[in-house]
Amino acid sequence: MENLIYIALFAPLVSSLFAGVFAMSPRATFVGVISSILLLVSFFASAQLAYFVYSTNAVIHTTMMPWIMAGDFFVEFGFVVDHISVTMMTVVTLVSTVVHIYSIGYMDHDKSFNRFFSYLSAFVFSMMVLVMSDNFLGLFIGWEGVGVCSWLLIGFWYHKPDVSRDENPSISPSWAANEAFIMNRVADLGMLIGIFILYWSVGSLKYDVVFATLPHLSETVLTTAALALFIGAMGKSAQFPLHTWLTDAMEGPTPVSALIHAATMVTAGVFLVIRANPLFAMTPEVSFFIAGLGTFVAFFAASMALVNRDLKRIIAFSTLSQLGYMFAAAGLGAYWIALFHLAAHAFFKALLFLGAGNVMHAMHDELDIFKMGGLKKYMRWTYIYMGVASLALAGIPVFAGFFSKDAIIETAFNEEAYVLWGMLVVTAGMTAFYSFRQVFLTFAGVPRYDTHHLHPHDMYRYVLIAMSPLALLAVFAGFFKEEFEAFVTHLLPSYHMSEHTHHLVGLLTVIVLGFAIGGIYLAYKKYYNGLKRDEKCENSFIYKLLVNQYYIPHFYEEFIAKPYTMISQKLWQEVDMKIVDAIVDAIAYFFYNSGDVTRRMQTGNLSHYLNWMAAGTAVLLLAAVLFA
Repeated sequence: MENLIYIALFAPLVSSLFAGVFAMSPRATFVGVISSILLLVSFFASAQLAYFVYSTNAVIHTTMMPWIMAGDFFVEFGFVVDHISVTMMTVVTLVSTVVHIYSIGYMDHDKSFNRFFSYLSAFVFSMMVLVMSDNFLGLFIGWEGVGVCSWLLIGFWYHKPDVSRDENPSISPSWAANEAFIMNRVADLGMLIGIFILYWSVGSLKYDVVFATLPHLSETVLTTAALALFIGAMGKSAQFPLHTWLTDAMEGPTPVSALIHAATMVTAGVFLVIRANPLFAMTPEVSFFIAGLGTFVAFFAASMALVNRDLKRIIAFSTLSQLGYMFAAAGLGAYWIALFHLAAHAFFKALLFLGAGNVMHAMHDELDIFKMGGLKKYMRWTYIYMGVASLALAGIPVFAGFFSKDAIIETAFNEEAYVLWGMLVVTAGMTAFYSFRQVFLTFAGVPRYDTHHLHPHDMYRYVLIAMSPLALLAVFAGFFKEEFEAFVTHLLPSYHMSEHTHHLVGLLTVIVLGFAIGGIYLAYKKYYNGLKRDEKCENSFIYKLLVNQYYIPHFYEEFIAKPYTMISQKLWQEVDMKIVDAIVDAIAYFFYNSGDVTRRMQTGNLSHYLNWMAAGTAVLLLAAVLFA
């Protein structure tokens, strides 16, 4: 089993190094093929480990080598394969394999094809380190690794110029990459503080030791550590107010969005809360704050998706919203339900992003859904895939999202958090509306694009075949809910609905379905037969508020970015130039002038040298007499 652990972990690293060797070489298809095969090997190893853990309920611990030994501080390169980590390993490697194969076709004409695969595989390796580590420091190394790789991938097309947008007047891949990196570094400071608090209080960073010691810690320490760790989770999972980077990150290549912003990095914050569930279970105030914030973000992000015209950004807002659902479940104590929705969401959301990539490929990188329409005639398989993924996202029965999202909404009702329940139900209706708004405006109606110069077509056959596992899982993954619960609750706490909730479960399901079906019907009536612009609506205050993301990006620009830039320039001019540089220049000037003066001693005249030697000897003798 230990060999399988190392194969699952290091196959993506080998893939990254292999592609990196050819990074500066001309595009070579075999680089993408070999990288994809290595990711497939990692998936098979993860699947075998998952079967072993499922059949034996064993937890595998392995230590590769000592890492840090400094006084009493000792950390090993240790990994754990248990019910939580193996679930994440399987989901990450499966989606990553599909994305790698998809990227062979999507990045087909990109001159930096080889470099892209190196970055993509390095990201997967970092994510595997994050989910497999048996201690908080190893998790943090993977946490920072995915941060660096996401910066490389979001800014992959760094040569592209800034593009003017309504909600953000100046954005480019480089700008978006920097925004994501900096915003996550701000949050990661909180996570580091949480890790320091735990080590200071416990004396170890291993999960088993930390969780076993928690009952002996004070309430203040537990609450502070939980809050600090959640701040890190807020940044990585783009929770308000650290959310703006995720939608701006759509400037990167679409396969990056399918991997990072659907199944891996953005779910790392949820994974952290699930992994550290013993800590959060002992801090109910922090947990309820997590649930409240998650519910708010679910509603908040869905409202912005209602009016957005950018195909990828709509899906990104949807990711934000679904992450809110996951945090709501985890905050209410239903950790296994949060993990179930994480896995189900990974499949249908990755499928949606890859479908959007197909549309971009066919439309010459056009993303405005108001400039599409009628594509189902030319892109039948993409239409089916995105329709299936949208049905799963909307929570329609038999599709995966129905089983996972409905369980989260029931959890809110069961906890008597009726305000949260109401917001989640309304959000379900909004989700259904914006999901099918984008599907109908993209594929139904009459073409709204230049039919003389654009000739849409579906992606390569092997790309469509590679997407099929995600489509199948988006349909059938929900049927394994009971098996999944039995599997992960060997490690995670069980969550049981009350008798009262059980009696009302049918009514609750009907209410949620009513909102979801109502949202789809409204989208159908409004958009299926084509785009009908409503100028009165588009000029309203609420519409402009949503289009401009509640003016939060403008607020950050005006009250954080610009003042920071102004202060930095002032400090540069007044402190750096007039004080720091002046002192350095003065020192240099002093030594230069002293050298200029003393070089006159070098006359080449022997008698002058003897005179200087005599003078120096006299000075030394005088010093010896004075300080003897």
